[in-house]
Formats: sequence, structure tokens, C-alpha cells
Amino acid sequence: MGFDIAVMQAFNGVSLFSILLLMAIGLAIVFGLMGVINMAHGELMALGAYMTYLAALAFEHWAPNWMGVYLFVAIPFAFCVTFAFGYLLERGFIRFFYNRPLDTLLATWGLSLILQQTYRSIFGAQEVSVPLPVWLAGAWEPAEGIQLPINRIFILGLTAAVAVGVYMLLYRTRWGMKVRAVTQNRAIAGAVGIDTNRVDALTFALGSGLAGIAGCVFTMIGSTNPGTGQLYIVDSFIVVVFGGVQSLVGTALSALTIAQGQTWLEFLVSGSMAKATILLLVILVLYFRPNGLFAVRSRN
Repeated sequence: MGFDIAVMQAFNGVSLFSILLLMAIGLAIVFGLMGVINMAHGELMALGAYMTYLAALAFEHWAPNWMGVYLFVAIPFAFCVTFAFGYLLERGFIRFFYNRPLDTLLATWGLSLILQQTYRSIFGAQEVSVPLPVWLAGAWEPAEGIQLPINRIFILGLTAAVAVGVYMLLYRTRWGMKVRAVTQNRAIAGAVGIDTNRVDALTFALGSGLAGIAGCVFTMIGSTNPGTGQLYIVDSFIVVVFGGVQSLVGTALSALTIAQGQTWLEFLVSGSMAKATILLLVILVLYFRPNGLFAVRSRN
């Protein structure tokens, strides 16, 4: 295998890592704080993708000359819509299932089916796609024989910006301190005056908003259909559990490990064998470290 092929394979792994990380960060925040197994997280990603599609249609109709920058409107639009939907979802549905993990799993799985059917009724069963801005087309060629797609480089930059933003929000703000306090000890956090219900709602909304950004990113590399979210939801859960459900650093390292492993295995064997091998390795690791590779202590 040549050096150019190795570089492009590694880059493909990093590209997959960026999408897994965007999906898994939202799951890790929600699962780590509230213990909610949200099987509808993939449908929130699909919602972000469809909002990107609507934003593209709006620009095509009312501002065709500005199509080159529509993504800079679509990304915050997808985040805001999924954030608001996540907030309403937590207040009107999720909060009734706290401390009932099996019921939460079944309820959110049912919700995912409802959302898929809703998307199918509104947007149709066929796949929809959005136009890629001209400045994201083509590839960067740092050396002869090595071509790195510009749209994937943009995705990596966006993922890095989102990850840094989430880190700053959770570890450098007063609200983030409240989130970490509730995560470590909910009873004591409530006793000292923290509104744990509000923290839960905003945290779930944040996780939903991050899924919306992941959906927006997905439109840059593929088309969207009502079942789009199911493509990544299982892998995202594996990333969260493998890295440790309350460790953002563990989630990032887990996403990178799984993405690179799956990409290289798909290059060497078939795609189904690659996924099966990764799953087997994850099971073996969790057998010896049930709390994940980078689990942190918590007192609930």
C-alpha cells in the first residue's frame, strides 16, 4: 500500500470521526447527566438535515445569488430548530420517564418511529439532497496522488469548533458548572439551590441541537431520507459506551478509535465484517472495563 493511499484512508477515518463525534457528544451529555437512553437521537439528526434542506430551498427561491453562503445560515438554523424541539420534547415527554431506563428506551424508540413517519408524510419517502456550495467542491491536493475533499476538510473544522464550544460551555461557564454539579450529585445540587429540572431541559435541548448540527453536516456528504438517523445511532451509542458515558474526552477518543478502525477494516475486508469486528473488540474491552475506557466517578 502506497503512502498516498494510507494518507487518504486515514483522512477518511477522520471524516467519519467528525460525524460520529457530533452525534455522540449530544448523546454523551444527555446520557451522562440524566441517564436517558434516547433512541430518537438519530431522528433529531434527520430533523437537522431536513432543516438544512429547507434552508437551501429558501435560498434557491428568494436569494439565489447568495447560495454560496447558505450553509452559514443553515447550520445555526438547524441547531436552533432542533434545540427548541429538544426542549419541548424534554418538558412534554422525556421528563415523565426519568429513573425508568427501560421505559425511556421503549418510549424514545416509539418516538423515533413516529418522527420517521412524520418526515415521510411531510417530505416524502424519497431521498432529498442539498446543493454543495461551489467553494466546497473539488479537492485539495497537498502532494501528488493525495486528494482531500474540501467539503470534508470544512466538516473537520466545523467539528473542531463545535467541540471547543461545548468544552468552553461546560467547563468555563456558570451554567456548565451547574450541569457538572447535577451530573456528580443531583440531590446535593438541588439542595444548594440549582434548578435541576431546568438544567435537565436545557441539557437535553443542547444535545438535540448538536444532533441537528450533525444532520446539517450529513447533507454535505449524502442525501437525506426519513431513515437517515438510523445510519449512525447504533455507532453513536457504541462510541458513548466505549469511551465512558460521562467523559467528553473519552467520547472524542472513542469516536476517533472506532472511526479509524472501521475505515481501515473496510479497506482490508468487507464493510459488514468491519462492523462486526469493531463490535467484537468493543465487547471485549467492555468486558474488562464495564464503565468504558475513560469513565469518571460520579455520586448519584
